Amino acid sequence: MRFYGKVYKDGKVWLAELPLLDAMTQGHTRKEAYAMVEDLLESLVNRPSFKVSVHPGKHGDFEVSANDPRFLISLFLRRQRERSGLSLSEAAERLGAKSRNAYARYERGTSMPSLEKLVELYQAVAPGKDIVLHDSAAA
Repeated sequence: MRFYGKVYKDGKVWLAELPLLDAMTQGHTRKEAYAMVEDLLESLVNRPSFKVSVHPGKHGDFEVSANDPRFLISLFLRRQRERSGLSLSEAAERLGAKSRNAYARYERGTSMPSLEKLVELYQAVAPGKDIVLHDSAAA
């Protein structure tokens, strides 16, 4: 699994944005911006062996992947939940779960959701929004 990003020049710096992860960083060069993306995501996940790779594409597009996608998904869910201003309990309640642990295990990265479950989890924390999938081969 990869997450889509966009890198572009703004004045003297290069900005790198990851919309689904609600994250942005910058560098003095495009290459430095990519390195900052890796550093940012690795810091946010904060797992000793977690590593991110940036895959540059065309026209400023790029994708990020990780050696363990569970933690990218957990970061995605946490960032979306926080963006919505929800607690773990509220997210679990929206999911229809009896305990917050039913939701939290995905956000902690202890469980890997199927695509259908990921959509369900996302709808619990960001109702009415869709996950837009991007075909890497077309990049």
